[in-house]
Amino acid sequence: MSARDNILARIRQQSGRIGATTEAEIVAVREHAAQHIRGPLPSIATHDPITHFVSECARLKTTTAEVASLADVPAEVARYIATQSLEKRCVGWHEFSPLNWSMAGITFDDRAANGDDLIGITGCFCGIGETGTLLLLSAPATPKATALLPETHICVVPKSRIVATMEDAFARMRDEIGEPPRATFFVSGPSRTADIEQTLVIGAHGPYRVHIILVP
Repeated sequence: MSARDNILARIRQQSGRIGATTEAEIVAVREHAAQHIRGPLPSIATHDPITHFVSECARLKTTTAEVASLADVPAEVARYIATQSLEKRCVGWHEFSPLNWSMAGITFDDRAANGDDLIGITGCFCGIGETGTLLLLSAPATPKATALLPETHICVVPKSRIVATMEDAFARMRDEIGEPPRATFFVSGPSRTADIEQTLVIGAHGPYRVHIILVP
């Protein structure tokens, strides 16, 4: 018996089951998983997800701003960059390349980020009001490096794609794309850790700053 089989056998024995897993048990588990039965939901499920999203973002030290249209995104990016005294050069997802970046005085590079890029601009699959979290899915047109490598991550989020709970996010992913992609990752504020002497360090494993721009 392999180490894996031994561990699973002990777990099964402690659960009051004898012998190997039967085919009927496997079928029952798969049927249960396919139903996607929800457990108890937090109170946010009955609140306005956008309002709660913004509130949670503030708690996580994620800054937010709202603009009237997608065309106003470059001006908001320029405003935010000015408040942080950053260089007006960004790298971003292809979907944002048609915006008028030059009018805002910004150099926009339509490519995936590398280790030298300081500002990355992305969208997201959806926002999660429960925790102020962004859900991003990897794909050739949505490289995750642009959200993870730069010191500053700016994310453009349509308000229509903010859902109430984590369960809602997974349900939308199943409805719209079926099976999740190779990389599914969550962004909840600037990267931080307190692993060393419980001292909070910002930007340990990713961006120092996260700024969200809400669009209609």
